[in-house]
Amino acid sequence: MKKLEVLGTGCPKCEKLAQEVGQAARELGIEFELHKVKDIMKITSYGVLLTPALVVDGTVKISGKVPSLDELKELIKD
Repeated sequence: MKKLEVLGTGCPKCEKLAQEVGQAARELGIEFELHKVKDIMKITSYGVLLTPALVVDGTVKISGKVPSLDELKELIKD
């Protein structure tokens, strides 16, 4: 099971990334748990300075933008 975390304080881009990540994972047909991380201390513990950010199984995959659905699928399945 993949652990997907969207880091961000709840801005519109953060919410969009969370929706898109869920959609990408469902389309890939993988088992996943999606968490929204809004705690600034936890976000910075990943070394992330720009949100939104996507963390897959503990590894930061992207930060500072909302990638396309196809890009997200690539980031999630790796």
